[in-house]
Amino acid sequence: MLFCGIDEAGRGPLAGPVVVAAVIISSFKKIEGVKDSKRISERKRNFLFEKIIADAIEYKISIIDNKTIDDLNILQSTMLGIEECIRNLILKPDKFIIDGNYLKLRNDYHKCINYETIIKGDDKFYEISCASIIAKVTRDRIMKNYDTMYPVYGFCSNKGYGTDKHINAIKKHGLCPIHRKSFLKNIMLA
Repeated sequence: MLFCGIDEAGRGPLAGPVVVAAVIISSFKKIEGVKDSKRISERKRNFLFEKIIADAIEYKISIIDNKTIDDLNILQSTMLGIEECIRNLILKPDKFIIDGNYLKLRNDYHKCINYETIIKGDDKFYEISCASIIAKVTRDRIMKNYDTMYPVYGFCSNKGYGTDKHINAIKKHGLCPIHRKSFLKNIMLA
């Protein structure tokens, strides 16, 4: 049976995109050290990212920007990213295994595919762990690039999350074009 693991990175930050990754990888040839991306050092994630990409039968990445997140909300933006990944795969797996507890795609597309949502799936399934690493490394690289454009916010270190330093920079300098305005209403009023 051919599985496609799906996971996302960046649902909670105050800035930047949410990134969804889908990966079909041979379960016969597991890469040592692959687990939930949050439990791996950045250096090791980058190393594993390259190995996963090289070993993948196929993978897709969807990047949903902050404007779309503000327009739709974070849940619907994540669903959009999942749908884009699924639809853009050339190879159709026997089953999609998706980290989380919810899937509802536009036009009831989720009813047309064989899938299972799994809470803490990035800890339980190799394919989801691979997708977790791809999504996290991709998003971290995007945020490091944004750090060169907007250095006062510290995106290189905080990756857009609401650290004290980041929030203080927002209060001092205002918002930059990659901030999620829908996430920042309370901060801006404080």
